[in-house]
Amino acid sequence: MLWPALAVGVMLVGVAFVAAARVADTREGLIAEVITLLAGLAGVCLVLYGLFATTGRQIGPANVRLPVTLATSPQVRSANDLLLGGGGLLVATTLIVGLALSVGPLGVLLGIVLLLPMLAGCAYLCLRFVRSPAREWRIDLQRLIRHR
Repeated sequence: MLWPALAVGVMLVGVAFVAAARVADTREGLIAEVITLLAGLAGVCLVLYGLFATTGRQIGPANVRLPVTLATSPQVRSANDLLLGGGGLLVATTLIVGLALSVGPLGVLLGIVLLLPMLAGCAYLCLRFVRSPAREWRIDLQRLIRHR
């Protein structure tokens, strides 16, 4: 089910680009703009689902309790957290600077409000790495691209 969702998502994003070419200051252009926005939204959602959804997981019966294991040692944090968090903060900063140059102060305020969850998540990743008692200054690309 993941590959068809990915294919349909890419197709809908293509429809959005075609419809964007027809946007004009007419009733037909307004309809094309709505198609652009809806097709782009649906396409991006399906592409993300196709890329990141996991296949069905086996879950045991509801009455079976799994044993709880307590971690005896703190988890070692790799520099992946720092790389992802810093990269996200860099992207958010670039977007906000672009808004400042093109729109002005109100655009910056709107951009900060819209990017607040991204900024908080990226800052959390950086702080989690910095505050970790056990750090490993190695970037593991296999761990970054592996699906869980």
